[in-house]
This record gives sequence, structure tokens and C-alpha cells, in this order.
Amino acid sequence: MTGLLRRRQSCLPVAALAAFAACGGGGQTTAEPADDGTVVLTGDRVLDGRGGVLEAHGVVVRDGRIVAVAPLADLPPGERHDFPGGTILPGLIDTHVHLGWHFGEDGKLARGAAPETAAMHAVENGIRMLEAGFTTVQSLGAAVDGPVRDAVNRGVVPGPRIITTLGQLFASTGGADALVAEVHRLADAGADAIKIFASESIRVGGGPTLAQEELDATCGAANERGLRTLVHAHGPVSAARASRAGCTTIEHGALLDQETLDLLAANGTFYDPNIYLIFQNYFENKDRYLGIGNYTEEGFAAMESGRVRAVETFGMALATEGLKIVFGTDAVAGAHGQNAREAVARVEQGGQDPADVVVGLTSLAAESLGMADKIGTVAEGYAADLVVVDGDPATDITALQRVRLVMKDGRIHDPGA
Repeated sequence: MTGLLRRRQSCLPVAALAAFAACGGGGQTTAEPADDGTVVLTGDRVLDGRGGVLEAHGVVVRDGRIVAVAPLADLPPGERHDFPGGTILPGLIDTHVHLGWHFGEDGKLARGAAPETAAMHAVENGIRMLEAGFTTVQSLGAAVDGPVRDAVNRGVVPGPRIITTLGQLFASTGGADALVAEVHRLADAGADAIKIFASESIRVGGGPTLAQEELDATCGAANERGLRTLVHAHGPVSAARASRAGCTTIEHGALLDQETLDLLAANGTFYDPNIYLIFQNYFENKDRYLGIGNYTEEGFAAMESGRVRAVETFGMALATEGLKIVFGTDAVAGAHGQNAREAVARVEQGGQDPADVVVGLTSLAAESLGMADKIGTVAEGYAADLVVVDGDPATDITALQRVRLVMKDGRIHDPGA
């Protein structure tokens, strides 16, 4: 792990071309570094994250921000990186991961790891996701996320921009008063958002666990503190209660019906379905989860049927006018860095248009995070969070799995190093 961190950190600064070249940069360098630190990226096209396509354009970066998006003939001098056949798009955003989840020394899902151990695994998981082009992730969430987030922000370790809930609220937290008190505790501790379990796991049926008045109080308190609320809700009852309570996003929602999807659309509630990676990762690592908590044979059988239902519900969601479908994977131990598999499945199994998937994991995801004016879009003034892929993901979603360069806040990270 230490060697991995040292190697990745050496690839971060964008000011010196030699450092990037030493890391094995995947593009062609054609100009001397500019005195003012200007960096220019070019490809066959730029996807702006909002559905726009700019052919034969490049992106100009300076001081960690995008300063221009211009035709190739109008690009200024600078440290230039050309990617023939490539597409430049906003850094990818996963709105639902569990940063610190990892397998222990025995190969099984680790529970109750020492904070320093969990923190090191969280850093490693973050690096894996950054390598895959995900420059922002929302972790829902554990206390260990906080110091890792802060270390990344200080530039001490490489990683994606981390947004975290620092914890989770359950029915066992207590009634409305106890839930509100926990919202305030997490807010005071520096949480970026609040995660609420309003239903059971799909492994035990996904039934509702919080009453309407409890969700009203909890999401109301979070709204007063200026914090978004992410609600684990598999079925119609829990999701409808959360939407009526003014909560921000429904997570999972594998068992929703059309009436509830219409309600989410009418209320402007974001919907974050997880239709593939969370299930597939569990199946691929079954022996590493089985026997821990509700990871039982019965639980795995429930996930098998849940996966089928999730895809069916996703199809209904795509046909629901006005529903804001964002991108999240629920990446847990074994899945970090494979986040783009979810995007591929949304097209190949779920039937979503690949161009819409791109919007869902860039500008729309940023909107759901309350960061639509900062990230998720390739435009002047936005943070220089960019990814270059081989091919065009707006027509071939598998291009997202062919990452050639990642830039976060103007710093280059080479996934091939």
C-alpha cells in the first residue's frame, strides 16, 4: 500500500511535463510547458456533461480550473496532451459508495477494523476509483471517511473528492427526537450529508422501518442544517414517505412501483437505482461475505430475485417523465474501481441511452450533490475535473472502461502508472 501511494502521488502535479511523462502518460505531448502553468488537453471530441458534443475541441486548464473550451485552431500555447481517438468529459461521479469497506486478512468482509486500518483501506479504495475516472464519490458513510476526506483535500494523499455522511441513521437510533439529535451530532462533526435507512435490506424483504413522522422530523432537521438526505428505501412505502418528507434522494428503490416513481418525479426527488454492480460483486465474492450478518444463503437468494426486479424497475423509471435518475453503484468491498461496470449494465441490460448515462454520472450527479455550479460540466470556470477515454461513451458506453487520463482539480493522475 505504501508503495502504491508513493507511486501515485508522484504522478499528480501537472506543472511539470517531465513528471507526467515519467508516469507513462497515455497521450501525445506536443508543446513546451507554459510559463503560466497552462495545460491543454485535446481529443476527437468533448462531451460537456449536459448532453452537448463538441467535435475537434480542446480544454484549457490553469490553476485548477477550466479557463476555456475551444476549437483546436484557437487553443493557446501550453503544456499540451493530445489523445487521438479520445473523448474528454467531466470527471465521473459516483453518488453512492462505501469507502472503507474491505476484506480482512482472512479474505472475508472485515467488520470492526481498527480506525487506522480502515483509513488505509479507504485511501486505497479511493485511489482505485480515481484510477477508473471517478473524481468525486459520495460515501454513505462512516466516521473514518472524515479524516480521509480531509487528507485528500490537503493534498497529502491522492484520491477522489470525497463527500461523506460520516455515519448512518437507523430505526434502532430511536424515535423522531433521537433521529433529529443524531442529525445535529453528525452535522456538528462535519458531515456533508445525512444517510437514513428507511427500509430493511433487500436480503430480508426491504420492508419499511421508519414512520412518516420520523422521516418528516429527520429530513426536516437536515434541511434546516443545509444538509442533503440520502434515504435507503427499497419499497414503495418507504420511498413515498421519504419523498413526501422532502428528503433529497432515494437510494436503491429496487421494488418501486409506477405510482411511487411518478411521486418522486413530481416532488423532484432524485432516484439512485443500483441495478448491477452491487449484486454482481456480491455474487462474485459470495464466499467472502457468506455467514456474516444477513449474508446468508436465503439472503443471496433474495438478491438474485432482487437483481431481476431492480432491472425491471429501472425500465419503468426510464419511462417516467421528469424523473431525475443519477448514477450510483453502492460499491462495497471488492467493487471499488469497477464502478463503470454499472454504467455498462444500465445500457446493455437496462436499456438506457449511453448519452443519458453520461449525463447521469456527470452534471446530473453533481446537481444531486448540490454542486452543479462546481463540477460535472466541461465549461469555463468549473473545477478541472476531467477524464479522457478511448472512444466515444455517448455512443459506446464501454469506452468509460478505457481510461487514458484523469485530472482532478488540475492535477493529472495517470491510471497506467
